[in-house]
Amino acid sequence: MSHTVYAAATTVAGPPGAVTYELNYVLNILAWLVTAAGVCGLLLVGSRMAVSLRSGEGDEHLTQFAMVMGACVIGATAGPIVDFVM
Repeated sequence: MSHTVYAAATTVAGPPGAVTYELNYVLNILAWLVTAAGVCGLLLVGSRMAVSLRSGEGDEHLTQFAMVMGACVIGATAGPIVDFVM
């Protein structure tokens, strides 16, 4: 196999395994952090809602809940999108 054919074959195959391993490791850590942040956000919104309803105030908790859930959806779909692109 000539040098140019070998170089083209390795370029088409993708990045080396060491690079993708480190990238996957970082993405896994970020995915866990996004999950933890989503759970903490939902707990905070839920506790604020409970305290507010107990005191008789009806604030805009649904919008806060929707924002936290939207962030969770974006964080959950980021990993599969990166895997698809790579």
